[in-house]
Amino acid sequence: MAENLISIRGTVEDIVFYNEDNGYVVLDMDCDNVLVTAVGMLGDVHEGEELTLWGDYVNSPKYGRQFKAEVFERSLPKSKEAIRKYLGSGVIAGIGPAVAKRIVTAFGEDTLEIMENDSVKLAAIKGITTERAISIGKEFNKITGLRKAMTYFSKYGIQPITIASVWKMYEGRTMKVIKDNPYILCENGIDLPFHEADRLGEALGIPKNSEERVLAGIIWCLRVNAANGHTCVREIALTDTVCYELEISEDIFWDALRIAESRGDIILDDKYDDRFVFLTEYYRAECFIAEKLAEMIKRSDSGNVNYADEIAAIEWTEGIQYEELQREAINASMNNHVFILTGGPGTGKTTTLNAIISLSKQRGLKVKLAAPTGRAAKRMADLTGCPAQTIHRLLEVDFGSGGHGFKRGEDNPLSCDVLVIDEMSMVDTLLMSSLLKAVKSRTRLIMVGDSNQLPSVGAGNILRDLIASGRVPMVELKEIFRQAAESLIVTNAHRIVRGEMPVLNDRKSDFFFMPTDSEEETLRLVIELCKTRLPNTYGYSSIEDIQVLCPSKLGTVGTQSINQALQLALNPPARNKQELKYFNQLFRTGDKIMQTKNDYDVEWRRGAEKSHGIFNGDIGLVRSADRANDQLEIDFDGRTAVYDTDMLKRIEHAYAVTIHKSQGSEYPAVIIPLPNGMDRLTYRNLLYTAVTRAKNILIVIGSPRKVQSMVENDRRMLRYSCLRPMLEDHFV
Repeated sequence: MAENLISIRGTVEDIVFYNEDNGYVVLDMDCDNVLVTAVGMLGDVHEGEELTLWGDYVNSPKYGRQFKAEVFERSLPKSKEAIRKYLGSGVIAGIGPAVAKRIVTAFGEDTLEIMENDSVKLAAIKGITTERAISIGKEFNKITGLRKAMTYFSKYGIQPITIASVWKMYEGRTMKVIKDNPYILCENGIDLPFHEADRLGEALGIPKNSEERVLAGIIWCLRVNAANGHTCVREIALTDTVCYELEISEDIFWDALRIAESRGDIILDDKYDDRFVFLTEYYRAECFIAEKLAEMIKRSDSGNVNYADEIAAIEWTEGIQYEELQREAINASMNNHVFILTGGPGTGKTTTLNAIISLSKQRGLKVKLAAPTGRAAKRMADLTGCPAQTIHRLLEVDFGSGGHGFKRGEDNPLSCDVLVIDEMSMVDTLLMSSLLKAVKSRTRLIMVGDSNQLPSVGAGNILRDLIASGRVPMVELKEIFRQAAESLIVTNAHRIVRGEMPVLNDRKSDFFFMPTDSEEETLRLVIELCKTRLPNTYGYSSIEDIQVLCPSKLGTVGTQSINQALQLALNPPARNKQELKYFNQLFRTGDKIMQTKNDYDVEWRRGAEKSHGIFNGDIGLVRSADRANDQLEIDFDGRTAVYDTDMLKRIEHAYAVTIHKSQGSEYPAVIIPLPNGMDRLTYRNLLYTAVTRAKNILIVIGSPRKVQSMVENDRRMLRYSCLRPMLEDHFV
């Protein structure tokens, strides 16, 4: 510990801010009756805990004097009041402020000793059974063991949240396991950046040429690339990166690469006249996708049947007339076991899809519809008039596997004749592999999407790769229909895709541009539009109809700042509104929120119906907040779920959401505030995706120069994948 660090000791009074992703905390601490604001990577600390911090005081221009902690030690609270606050902060699931008060009233300063050594005594408390008392004791002992590990490794700069992840896997063996091989911290489920584990390895005396170190470095590099969308990496690029980052020779790298291959961690393959390195799961997924699709394509009727009469009958019945490419698409979808329907907004994809569904049903075929997200599935159902569900729900998540597997697969395939998947640009490699495992080879698979949208969050570029292969039957609709052509949203979207500047000065249509000189002015306009101008002019609901879409979470016009401002403007505090504070977030009755991670265990009800699962991107409204039991009741489009403190970390306010989170959704009115900087995050596909989320009204706020720079920045996020040549190989 550096000698120039000073130390302070005190009791945590309030958690002002907590970042779950990195363990960064802002807290107020009582140090001998002096309130000190401390900041640092302190992890999941709670009110009432006693901390000793080593660091120094800093002056923040915005927040004033703070103590910046570099190292910390934590001990259990000793006074009755501190123990009550500690237990009431949610450190043990199921113990809220009310139960904590009853326990401390009964046992006083001996509370924590009883919980650790004689927890069965807790059964004397009203509402606690003997079984629950024993469970609390076990949970408390886990926490104290975890604290020792956290305190020990904090000396090496390892964040408490990382140690907590290791503890879930190894529990009491955590300290020994990490000391023996600190690079386990880079494994899936823990995911500490390699350089942080490497600093610990150096402190523990692990040599640079250690086999475990180099193996971890290779896997880390491949995972970083997967997180950036690549299913594989060129071998030469991997060699250069790992040797440079780890400061090792190529000989040492090649030895480790061979070991990783022999252990089955990676697979090497030659494609595009080059050699690529894959994490095994991505290689197997791409191989399976190519093999299964090739098998299905070869079963097709190759367009031998002409459905012109049936198509004409649908035209007569529905009172519509299809253009030539639409007829071609309908006919091709009925003649092929795999088919892609693509095109931009206003080109008639939905009209064409409805004809395909109608014709399939006329022939007695069982049709199922699905999309990657809940909102995309709901939109699909609204547009087609047919039931639709998420791909995850279609495949039936296997809760016994921790939500990482599906009940539907090769041994339990889907029972349908036609499967339609919408928003295919959002489907990543691993999900596509799982989907195809559940599809019978005789099933007709129809994929619908727009390849100009943002690619999937997960690795891969499925839709673009399948189109580029030229092996999958496909029709791209290009003609913008007259009614759609009257929409400036539609025509500007097509201009953006072509790299042309959108029309910004037409105030008679549905696309409006509002120039501003500063981000502060942009923020003011966003609030004004949401609160008064759009509701008064068009009758839109500020909460349900208007959606703010931002390129980033950060900055004055990022989602975090705008959500705080809009919560205050649209849902201010009132006597009849309940509130619940969770770290730096204050949830209030009436708040608009979004689920940020798939949670397969959440139980929800809709009338008599009961099921599980709320998924990333689902938007809901807070119906009630119960501070006594630390719970929120949230309504997700008619599905009501109760969230306790452990689940609140998976939701955030959704008055404003990122453009990435909006993909697959459509909103009556969309507002897009553009930042002045963030050039890396502002590019053509991002703007195009945001513009195409608006159904009736779109308002872009910012500078014309910023819009132009986004249109000119055709950063498609090149993704390395070998799916295309793998598929092509099956047709040689």
